[in-house]
Amino acid sequence: MSVASASLSAAAAEFAWTPQPAAARLVAELVADIERDSPATQRLRGRLREETGTRLEDWIDHLALPESQSLRERLAAAGFTNDDSPDGQVWRHPGGLFPAVRLYPREARRIVLKVDSVVDCLARQEHVAHDPLEGSPLAPIRRGRLAVEGTAELWVIERHGTQALTPLPIEASLQAKVLEWGEAFRLRRREFPTDAEGFEHLRTLIRRCTRDLGRARTCDLFFQAERDYWQSRNRAAQIQKARQDALGLGWGNHDHHTYRSSREHFAALIAILESLGFECRERFYAGREAGWGAQVLEQSACGITVFADVDLSPEEVSEDFAHRPLPPRQELGTVGLWCRLHGEAILQAGMHHLECQFDFDAARAQLAACGVETMKPFTDLPYLRQAFTRGERWPVREERISAALAAGFITREQAERFRAEGAIGSHLEILQRDEGYKGFNQAGINEIIRETDPRRQLAGA
Repeated sequence: MSVASASLSAAAAEFAWTPQPAAARLVAELVADIERDSPATQRLRGRLREETGTRLEDWIDHLALPESQSLRERLAAAGFTNDDSPDGQVWRHPGGLFPAVRLYPREARRIVLKVDSVVDCLARQEHVAHDPLEGSPLAPIRRGRLAVEGTAELWVIERHGTQALTPLPIEASLQAKVLEWGEAFRLRRREFPTDAEGFEHLRTLIRRCTRDLGRARTCDLFFQAERDYWQSRNRAAQIQKARQDALGLGWGNHDHHTYRSSREHFAALIAILESLGFECRERFYAGREAGWGAQVLEQSACGITVFADVDLSPEEVSEDFAHRPLPPRQELGTVGLWCRLHGEAILQAGMHHLECQFDFDAARAQLAACGVETMKPFTDLPYLRQAFTRGERWPVREERISAALAAGFITREQAERFRAEGAIGSHLEILQRDEGYKGFNQAGINEIIRETDPRRQLAGA
């Protein structure tokens, strides 16, 4: 085995995610124990499913429970570990996607939901306990209580660049900086004479914001702006976001953000993400016939995962393709052509899709009733279900069509069709995870990615 192949095998073993049924059963039991004594939580569970197509579990940030030796033993047996955080005993599961469990010397049992804005959430709920919010405006952590019923409590939390569970202070001088940089990322220039200039401009913005606010808060602000830009160009996202905002939730159920990149700029994309605090996780390759691969990255402080797609050959997947420059190729695959027609995802085009966690069947049915169809599911496993909404068709600029035609990447007929019909740009992805499964479907995704190839999406193709 070559050194490169050995490295790939080691990386695959490190991130060989598997379902965690024991941990899932324990978390479900702990949630049910609180929910049984909380009519407010029961009502919210029903509203979440009927009005947003999501499950209560898709929004739980953490649980707070009275400490006991028996509970510690049960958490450990299910694979949770105590991270000895400043918040006290906080148990997290390193092998799956589960809410943290905080143990403390109190009788109160809390379900704490993650939302984009505590104020928005409280303002849209009926019969809310009118307690003061904990945490200053724009602070890294803010939280508020939705309901208290005996020892059962329902809370919401918003976090910005930290996995802490209790409110953190923010200096008054930094509040203005948060607002200024949030606006700068939302209004950042995306079009440049060359993509290289665009990448350099973005690197400069990130470097300056990190100097003022630190890496994690910079990452948080950047991805708020990225979701906003993607949503502005995707009707399915706008409809679903309005449904979730009716309950004051925002995109707190996001699972991962997907960027497409040309081979030329893939290393630059990875470098930008690493400057925001991301670390490379598993490499992804859909098979020899697929012609593309991906690097999965995670920013643990922000709770953000990125799927970075690029045209790739079978030989390159065994190398560190995320950091080594990829040479140009004579033909373009699905990802490369998308970038040729629309631009780099981190620049002009915006994200290819945002994937959020849902009740899979309920979300698809409810979106269909709103006029949003979904494509055939490309994953239908007991612990993972995935489907794209029908793609948003974007117009393609003439200079991009002409350049692709001159380079021989598309035919004259395809060029005329792109001029007349545009090309598929972005999607919302419907996902349901069960048993804490943290991975992705390597086997079933090739077909759906091929279906997103702009050449296959032309009318009549």
